[in-house]
Amino acid sequence: MKIPVANICVGPVSKEDVMRAMAPLILQEKAAKEEFAVILAFDVKIMADAQEFADTNGIKVMTANIIYHLFDQFTEHVNMVKEKRKKEHLKLAIWPCVLRPVAFFNKKDPIIMGVDVIEGVLKIGTPLCVPEKDRLRIGVVESIERDHKPLQAARILDGSVAIRVRGDDSILAGRHFELSNKLYSFLTFDSCQVLNQYFADELTAEDAALLKKLKKLYGIF
Repeated sequence: MKIPVANICVGPVSKEDVMRAMAPLILQEKAAKEEFAVILAFDVKIMADAQEFADTNGIKVMTANIIYHLFDQFTEHVNMVKEKRKKEHLKLAIWPCVLRPVAFFNKKDPIIMGVDVIEGVLKIGTPLCVPEKDRLRIGVVESIERDHKPLQAARILDGSVAIRVRGDDSILAGRHFELSNKLYSFLTFDSCQVLNQYFADELTAEDAALLKKLKKLYGIF
C-alpha cells in the first residue's frame, strides 16, 4: 500500500501538527478521506494538548518505535474504514446478475422459483426485473437456498437455487413472465455509484463487464 503524505515534521507531535492533519476532513467530504486524517509518529512523543485535540476532532494518531509496525497500523486502519463504509452502504449496493428461471413453486407473492445464475452474482436484497416485458419489476430477493440450505449469494458454479421474491401481489409467475424470460437485477444510477465506489475490489472482471452491459441496458451513464 502506498501511503499519501501531506507533511513531514521532526520532533514531538504538537497541536499545530494535528491541525495540519485535519486537511482531509476539511477539504474533502469527511467520509471520502477519513482514512487519511492520520498522524504517523515514529519514535517521538505526542504532546498532551495535541492528543486531546486529535481525539476531539477525529484525528488518528499512531505511534511506534519500529517503522514496519507503524505501516501495519495504518494498513489495518484503512481496511477498517473501508469495511465500515461497505457496511453503511451495503443495502444500496445492487450486484449485476442474469438468471434463468427453471421452475415455479409458488406463482404469486411471494414468488418462489428455481433459477440458474447464468451471469454475475445473485445476492439477497437484489431487485429483479424482466427486460423483455418492459422491465417488469417482479420484486426483491428475500432468500436463496440450495439443497434446503440458506445462501447469502449464488453464482454459476452453485448450480440451480431456489429463491423467494417479495413484490407486487398482482404479478403472477407464469402469466406476467414465463420460464423462457431471463431475469435481471434492476440497477439504478445510485446503486451503480455505490458499487463502483465502495465494492469495486469485490467485483470480478466478469462482474465488471456485466455491470457495464446492464448500465447500457438501463440507460445509466
